[in-house]
Amino acid sequence: MLTDLLGTITDDNLLLVVRVLPAVIVILATSALCGRLALLVGQPRVLGEMVAGILLGPTLLGLVLPGVEAALFPDQVKSVLYVLSTLGLTLFMFLVGAGLDHGGGKSGPTGRAAGVLAVSGVVPSLLLGAGAAWLFYGQLSRPDVHPLMFALFAGGALSITAFPMLARILYERGLQNSRLGVLTLIGASIDDAAAWCFLAVLSALHLGAGPGHALVTIGLTAMFAVFMLMIVARLLRPLGRSVRRTGRLGFDQLYVVLIVVLAAGLFTDLIGIYSVFGGFIAGLAMPRDAVFREALHSRMMDMVSVLLLPLFFTYSGLNTRLNGLMSWELILPFLALLVAGFVGKYFGCALAMRGIGHSWRESYAVGSLMNARGLMILIFINIGLSQQMITTEAFSIFVLIAVITTASAMPLYRLALPSRFERAVDGAPPPAAAATETAGTRGEAAALRSTAEAGSPAPSP
Repeated sequence: MLTDLLGTITDDNLLLVVRVLPAVIVILATSALCGRLALLVGQPRVLGEMVAGILLGPTLLGLVLPGVEAALFPDQVKSVLYVLSTLGLTLFMFLVGAGLDHGGGKSGPTGRAAGVLAVSGVVPSLLLGAGAAWLFYGQLSRPDVHPLMFALFAGGALSITAFPMLARILYERGLQNSRLGVLTLIGASIDDAAAWCFLAVLSALHLGAGPGHALVTIGLTAMFAVFMLMIVARLLRPLGRSVRRTGRLGFDQLYVVLIVVLAAGLFTDLIGIYSVFGGFIAGLAMPRDAVFREALHSRMMDMVSVLLLPLFFTYSGLNTRLNGLMSWELILPFLALLVAGFVGKYFGCALAMRGIGHSWRESYAVGSLMNARGLMILIFINIGLSQQMITTEAFSIFVLIAVITTASAMPLYRLALPSRFERAVDGAPPPAAAATETAGTRGEAAALRSTAEAGSPAPSP
């Protein structure tokens, strides 16, 4: 019946619309259901949405009902999903960049301690992950990718942290202003910024037609970052002051913001380092005003999270074949990368926190949060897949690692820091006390809460 109806449509554009809309409806319905189930078991909504994307791909739907998957996601629909998901990722990374407080003047002991935490969150997982990837290069990598390039990419992917989810958990639990919370937020933001810069360099080296071309790309990237952060940021300051006066982001101001973001994404695409980097740098160039951040996120985050990010999860899921990991040849590489990433991030951060004076409970709590990779690693590995730095088998392994480390974050956190200990952290108020924040603190809290992956509501106490 459906085939007969489609056969009566002679307009190719209309035919594409009636193919794309059912796919989007199924994606949103599945994401909503899986997101709600994740909340019911005490997990963040983003975990359910990640799983939904995997279930709609060859791992489940393609295995059980291959005809349905083929009808829902033909090549034309996949192309549209790719465009929409790229747009969503660019905007999401823009909002992440806009939410980072890189100009807060954190210095002295706090800044140094956060730097120690950031280094401990990157270096061990980077080195261990690169070592594990090097050992299994022959099984996981493309033959045209240099072993060092593959190893560095794998280590970089495992060193990333789900900063938005971490920020949301701390704000929900009233820990954002505690010494624990401040250190963790600054350390995680440095981790992620370093990871994106690292990937930008890898992309430039991988896509360059020789060292000379790669150096040109890296040079253009550096000049772009300087231009955005030194010149565009100053030009946008009046925009921030205007929003602060009115308390809202009007249509004219939103046009300016979107043009800056998309132009930045276009430029970075053209120089060969993917549009998400442009979006991230554009976010860093936005006014560093709490009122502006809150207005910006309230305007954009819900639509990006509810509509565009589920499309990205599904596009990732269409490239993920977890049932293919059941072969003995891939189980050992998977376990090696999982252990390398977990040990490097969890224990590296925990030992660093212990070394700067926190209790073992607090240290392991921070380690569990820093070990979650969430949406951020999916963005990272999708860039690697699109630029042919990794195979679909390696991509599937990293997707499974993302799900496992994200799912383990909250159980390990609660195990390390139950409520009775959590409320004693630096005299931090219980989660309910977050409602008594000052107006300025509420603005910062709302900005980071809305930057949370998939924007799920706070669980009931």
